[in-house]
Amino acid sequence: MRDFLSWLLPPGASTFTGEIDWLYDTILVVTGVAFVLVQATLIWFLIRFRGRPGRRAAYTHGNARAEYLWTGVTAAVVVWIGLASAGGWHRIKGHDSVPRGAYPLLITAKQFEWHITYPGRDGRLGTADDYTLRSQLHVPAGRPVVATLQSEDVIHSFFVPPFRIKQDAVPGMHIRVWFQPTQVGRFELGCAELCGLGHYRMRAVVTVHAQPDFDRWVTEQGRSVAMR
Repeated sequence: MRDFLSWLLPPGASTFTGEIDWLYDTILVVTGVAFVLVQATLIWFLIRFRGRPGRRAAYTHGNARAEYLWTGVTAAVVVWIGLASAGGWHRIKGHDSVPRGAYPLLITAKQFEWHITYPGRDGRLGTADDYTLRSQLHVPAGRPVVATLQSEDVIHSFFVPPFRIKQDAVPGMHIRVWFQPTQVGRFELGCAELCGLGHYRMRAVVTVHAQPDFDRWVTEQGRSVAMR
C-alpha cells in the first residue's frame, strides 16, 4: 500500500513517518471507497429512474432504515479512526511527549520569513550566547528536536512535509513542536497558512546533519558569534 500511494507524499524522513502515513492512507482509502460507492449509486439511480414515456414521478419522504445505516456506519468508522490514531497523536502532540535531551530551538515566524534562534555553547535558550539565523534550520539526525514557535504578526504554519510535521505559529502564543529526523539531507520548510501577499516566498532550508557534522557546525557558529 505504501509503495502504491508513495507518489502522494514525499519520502518520510522522521520517526513520525509510519504513524502519519498509516493515518493518511487509511483516510484516503476510506474516503476513496465511499466516493466510488456514492458515485456508482448515483449513476445507478440516474439510469434506473430516468424519465420514460408514461412514467409519473412519485414523492417519497425517505427511508429511515437507510439513513440509520449510513449514519451509523459513518460514525463507527470515524470513531474507529479516532481511537486507532489516538496513541500516535498523543506521542506527537501530547504535552508530555517531548523526549528528554531534545535539542531546543526558538522559531519566530514573520511576514515573510523564518528566524531560527539556536542555543549557544551552554545548550540553553534565553542566554547571552544565543544566536539567530534567517531561513536556515540546522538539526542533527537521530536526535529529538523541540522548537518553540511564535509569530510576530499573523498566523503562520510550520510545515516540513518529509518530517510529517505541521504546526501553527499563533501571535501571542508559544507553541512547542518536536520531531526527530532520521535522514541526512536538505529539505524545505514552508508556511502552510495563507499569511499575506508574500506567502509564496516564506520558505527556509532545513539541513539535517550527522551528529558529528552538526557538532562541528555548532562550534563554527559559536566562534562566529564570539567574533562579532
